[in-house]
Amino acid sequence: MGISYSTAKWMAPTSFLIDFAAQQYGMLSTPNMKTIHDRNLSFFSPQPFFIAGFFFPQQLFQLAWLYRLYKLDPKKPGERSELDQMVDFVPYYSVGNLCIATWMVFWNAERLDISNIFVVINSLTQLYYITAKLPAMNTNSTSSILTNIVSKTFAGIGVLDLLHNGSVAFAKDQPATTTVKALTGVGFGLASVASDWIFGGCLVYDLVALAVGQSALDGGWSKILGAYAVGCAAIVGAKNLARPPYNGPNSGYSKTATDEMQDRA
Repeated sequence: MGISYSTAKWMAPTSFLIDFAAQQYGMLSTPNMKTIHDRNLSFFSPQPFFIAGFFFPQQLFQLAWLYRLYKLDPKKPGERSELDQMVDFVPYYSVGNLCIATWMVFWNAERLDISNIFVVINSLTQLYYITAKLPAMNTNSTSSILTNIVSKTFAGIGVLDLLHNGSVAFAKDQPATTTVKALTGVGFGLASVASDWIFGGCLVYDLVALAVGQSALDGGWSKILGAYAVGCAAIVGAKNLARPPYNGPNSGYSKTATDEMQDRA
């Protein structure tokens, strides 16, 4: 999915603005996105204000990342390697923004089956990027830090979106079965074992949002989700304290000559 620097510098902000406009439509239209949420509940319905609380700071990180993408100059050797990583993420980032924008249109039209298609595309795209394409974070590089934060928070909230939209589209008003409860625990547990602080923190946040959302629908399931959140937080914390995931002897990150030059600058 390689693209040129010039293409990346218009593609990324354009997709951000399209998504931002769609979010305003979702909040200001009648019915709005929360009205649709309240009409369509299921066993993976989160507390909706947790989603709003997540997206506000996440969009600030996106703006910082977009500014950095625009500011860096590929003609400067000290900036080119940073820009290369950011440009590599741009197609996945743009697909995500466009999918979320399209999801909003179908969500507000209460076509949850169609909106689910775009949720699946976005979530799988972001998960693929962070697991197969994203280099380990270099904590000496602002661009690397921002790319890791933006991509992993996109993927992290994508997990919640996948569970939420799928459940309301195909299992509206249904309680969580024993199988669903077991698979949720196993799935989040295994994902936590493989997660760094950022994505792991998002998984814990997802579980807390679900636990709070379910508290008014199914108290027993809400308590289980809360226990899963505590368990996942413990796993993420223990794993990352034992083996720090970022640059260092056990991080999997190796400095390039360009990185060393940047450190000396």
